[in-house]
Amino acid sequence: MKFTRLFRKLSAGAVAMGLLSSAMRAEGPLDRLAALAAGTVDTTLRLDVLRGMEAALRGRNGVSAPAGWTELETSLAAAPDEETRRLARNLGTVFGSPRALETLRTIAANPQAAGADRTAAVDTLLRTRDAALVPLLQKLTTEAGVRATAIRGLAGFDDAKTPAVLLAEFPNFNAAEQRDALNTLASRAAYARPLVEAVRSGAVPKATLTADLVRQLRSLKDTSLAADLTQIWGVMKETSPDMKAEVERVKKLYWAGGSQPGDAPRGRVVFNQVCSQCHHLFDSGGNVGPDITGANRADLDYLLQNILYPNAVIPNEYLASTVETKDERVLTGVIKSQDANGISLQTANDLVTVPRAEIRKIEATAISMMPEGLIANLTEQQTRDLLYYLSRPGQVPLPAGSK
Repeated sequence: MKFTRLFRKLSAGAVAMGLLSSAMRAEGPLDRLAALAAGTVDTTLRLDVLRGMEAALRGRNGVSAPAGWTELETSLAAAPDEETRRLARNLGTVFGSPRALETLRTIAANPQAAGADRTAAVDTLLRTRDAALVPLLQKLTTEAGVRATAIRGLAGFDDAKTPAVLLAEFPNFNAAEQRDALNTLASRAAYARPLVEAVRSGAVPKATLTADLVRQLRSLKDTSLAADLTQIWGVMKETSPDMKAEVERVKKLYWAGGSQPGDAPRGRVVFNQVCSQCHHLFDSGGNVGPDITGANRADLDYLLQNILYPNAVIPNEYLASTVETKDERVLTGVIKSQDANGISLQTANDLVTVPRAEIRKIEATAISMMPEGLIANLTEQQTRDLLYYLSRPGQVPLPAGSK
């Protein structure tokens, strides 16, 4: 009863921190919390217990199930509220419960289930690192409601069929899904080679291979792949000897467009293609890099210095790290958090948890997540349109028919 009264005073987060302390580990907290969840008739208390357990074990796999878990899982699965059932499934996957895994696979594969439920099921299954999940993920790339999660999830598995699956469906993906597919294909040398061949043949437009993807491909350190990239995309340099001259060159190009150098709606399309994955502007975009809505965007020199030379001044929170896993995956991103169990890495398109046991090497870099050469492959008019859009004081509509 003393433990129950103590728990009532604590938040789920506090319990999670307690679970991770050596003192509580010595007392077998999972067994005690499972017993508390099984013995209480207070549904609010039981939910708090389950939330705390889930928070403490998030990102972990293969944890020994607490005493009595099989019976408790059966009881929780019959609970009238969806949150209790969801928490039971999530915890079950951490404990390796066949029942939980099969239930989640059924939800994920069911086209009649709600899209949010299917996505949540796939997310939970991905945390189990179960290679048997790969065929299901490959199948889900054809289903619009859940395929974005499946596309990103495939990056975590080394499977020879994945490149062909993604490249075959590539024309059917929307712009965001295409970016996810490109990031997955750029995560392993074995996936990158078919991607480069698809770009060479024209099956994947060269314009989709943006500077950040090229840098990611080069980080794979594959000599033949690097040679192919140079042939297709060109030479990529992280620094330029004359920043002032390059800024002046692009300014001249910009003002060659006249008194209104660009078209803002067209520029928004270019922004969505090359910038929005990482930067938030006005009402949309990612959170990998800084929100640029309040930046000094009306100053053309400021814009160009930051676009052309992102490595000139880099806040510590945006320094990139390269993580190599034991199954040949290479990730580039910003480390958001880390502990003895693993790291949380913000890549260009996903927040990835990587267990320590799967990491071969972590290499800190002195470069920004934003690559140089970001606008190198844009046409002159695309460059003018992008810069003009970035200088606008407020959001503009997309052109008719644009995504």
